[in-house]
Amino acid sequence: MATISFGGLGNGLDFGQVVDQLVKVAQLPVDRLTKKKTDLSTKFTDLTTVSTKVAAFQSAAEALRLSTSFDRTSASVTDETVLSVTASSSAAAGTYSVRVVDLAQSHQIVSKAAKAVSSATADIVSGGSATFTFKVGSGSNQTVTLGSTGTLTDLRDQINDLGAGVTASLINTGTEASPAYRVALSATNTGTANAITIVADGTDIDLLNSSGTGGVDTLAAAQDAEIEIGDQTLNPLTIIRSSNTISDALPGVVLTLTKTTGTGTVQVNLSQDVDAVKTNIKALATAYNEVVKFINERSTYDLATKQGGVFFNESSVKTVLSRLRTALTAPVSGATVYTSVGQIGFKTERDGTVTVDDAQLSTALSTSYSGVKALVSNQGAVTGLAQSLVSAVDALNDVVGGPLTLRKNGLTSEISKMGDDIARQEDALSRYEERLRRQFAALDGLLRQLQTQSGFLEARLSSTQQ
Repeated sequence: MATISFGGLGNGLDFGQVVDQLVKVAQLPVDRLTKKKTDLSTKFTDLTTVSTKVAAFQSAAEALRLSTSFDRTSASVTDETVLSVTASSSAAAGTYSVRVVDLAQSHQIVSKAAKAVSSATADIVSGGSATFTFKVGSGSNQTVTLGSTGTLTDLRDQINDLGAGVTASLINTGTEASPAYRVALSATNTGTANAITIVADGTDIDLLNSSGTGGVDTLAAAQDAEIEIGDQTLNPLTIIRSSNTISDALPGVVLTLTKTTGTGTVQVNLSQDVDAVKTNIKALATAYNEVVKFINERSTYDLATKQGGVFFNESSVKTVLSRLRTALTAPVSGATVYTSVGQIGFKTERDGTVTVDDAQLSTALSTSYSGVKALVSNQGAVTGLAQSLVSAVDALNDVVGGPLTLRKNGLTSEISKMGDDIARQEDALSRYEERLRRQFAALDGLLRQLQTQSGFLEARLSSTQQ
């Protein structure tokens, strides 16, 4: 819009200020709409946060929903330098004596010192070409072919390129001034089933000792891991595996061996992990309180300013609290020993949050672990508390009829419509201001013209009177 200015008038009236004040008054409805839109946007943002916190509460319930959530086992060992132990939910409680007789190791061989070469790039093929063949365990033969100028480095690289379960490397057993390179072959995997066998060797390294001065030295024998489980004075069970990680001896238990025990043993202890269950139950209460506190903080009313919080009189969040509270505190149909969370230590406070009495929860778990399990998790056809909480959240967030979903969708639509209304009113306000400025500019010009005429008449009148 072009800027329209007003000339100074003798009577001191500033039409520019008049227009500004009129526009400011006309701007008030737009300002009210803008504030309302901002308030709705804030409410939408906070409702989205409620959805996030409700989802976190649902995740906490999910961690307790299945029966296996309570089938938790803690594992420990009396000497962690010998072995480490982990247990899954399928592990049964018990104590086991374990003797580590042997550790699994990879087969490792090296060419004889008599066939060492002074340079890693020295020619090790006497004829036009040479083949080198090996196999791992009962696997298929693996062959590499070297040309007439093939070197120890070529042999190493071609073996490694096969990716056949053997790694080749070069070792200088001489000195820096007088190198003596030998080729070493290492099985990738441990155990006797992965022993390396040289099938054919047409190189000068002569790992099959056809010359009488070749062959191999064994750096590490192919060896299986061996443990004994049970009292050594009775009839312990012998377990032999190709790896130092044994996962199929004790169901649900993984033993990772790191050291032998000689004639001694270590104790592996597997017990019900009550602490983990307690932690998850308390986490459920914490996640619930996060929802309640967030809503409470925004539902207050200030008597002095007569202003309510973002959620004051907001029915959707009242529905959230009501449904979650009902799902959390309602008796569980089908449970027997404990039928509600109040019996295992939950208490509702005046502000709607819950506290968990640690002593009462511990007593409930020690008195009847299965009773707490039946209360919280699903047991066959019986729906546990956690499942009820998960379902309650699903209902709140349902894409068709969920109260949270519907309210957020409604706010989105309302904010969009209000934005359109603001844009239209601002456009009308801009035209109104332009119209005022043109009208007052015309009035300003008319008054200036009248002042000029008045001055002319006064001058003529004065001259006729002289």
